[in-house]
Amino acid sequence: MQTSEKDCLALTHWQSLATQHRQEVKRWTIPYRRRKASHQQHPVLDFLFTYYPFSLGKLEQWHPGYGIQLECDKKRPERYQTRHYQQCEDIVSLSTDSLADKEVERLKWIHNLLSLTQNRTANFACHGLHEWAMVYQGQNVRHKDSTPLRLSQAEIDQLVRSRSITCSHFDAYRFFSPGAIPYNKLKPTLNSREDFEQCGCLHTNMDLYKWASKCMPWVGSQLHWDCFQLALKARELDMRASPYDLSEYGYEPVKIETREGRTEYETMQREISQEAAPLRQQIIAVLSKVILASQSSKTAH
Repeated sequence: MQTSEKDCLALTHWQSLATQHRQEVKRWTIPYRRRKASHQQHPVLDFLFTYYPFSLGKLEQWHPGYGIQLECDKKRPERYQTRHYQQCEDIVSLSTDSLADKEVERLKWIHNLLSLTQNRTANFACHGLHEWAMVYQGQNVRHKDSTPLRLSQAEIDQLVRSRSITCSHFDAYRFFSPGAIPYNKLKPTLNSREDFEQCGCLHTNMDLYKWASKCMPWVGSQLHWDCFQLALKARELDMRASPYDLSEYGYEPVKIETREGRTEYETMQREISQEAAPLRQQIIAVLSKVILASQSSKTAH
């Protein structure tokens, strides 16, 4: 892989970046480890570590991303001894030569999904009703062990029945209470993500962390961590707009059962969507380079 001198990081420089990254990430992973060890739950923050299957250890590791070379000695760290890294004298970098066909196909699928999502018209009128639909009729209240509901079941059910629900995200829709399913105007499925996911959706923007995780180490730790931070912001809004009472955890509710609350939600939803767009575009750009390099490599061989 050819890169310019400006893309080669000196040993002390990248080691400093790796240390800074690990320290920053541990501000979130250490508290989660402590909660888990003491059998405590946080209804907002734990989601990022339990729903998204990217290990804490891997999250703490730093990777430069595709196209960046690292000055290295013979005892390079174990994380750079995997098959996707190559070493030439004292330079280590990612190489697409060892990408399996199945891996390339997965990257292509993610690239296509994110590209379609980026270009689809955004919907900012859902107002976070998916969380309400999940607890409709009280059949499966997921966070009942860690936080109470802030409204009565009757009030929650009435709101679900009275508002138009337009959830386009399958992984939110699939957790709807059975009784709430008929109220959703859309019917997203696992196999129709590419037809439904749109850039205004809070969960779609939260999922940038998931897709970046599946594209590691190619997208690099900085972009990956930026997606984590966005997912954290989206998750907080997601739960603040839910019918749960999070006052014990220091969160003020976004009362979407009121006109003012819906306006507040939409404003914050738009801000998150605007932050997500450049991150999604960066992932798309990296994947384009990786896929092209992989195809060129296979042609050469």
